[in-house]
Amino acid sequence: MGANSEEAIKNIREAIKEYIAALEENGLPVPEERFEVLTVAV
Repeated sequence: MGANSEEAIKNIREAIKEYIAALEENGLPVPEERFEVLTVAV
């Protein structure tokens, strides 16, 4: 989480980088990159 949307996005990107690094470190396959947009109205 973050104090605002910019901080939250920064945190998400860092988590993804760490996840990919852990996969590579353990010799596991890295999923191919894909981009999806989901809009939710509440």
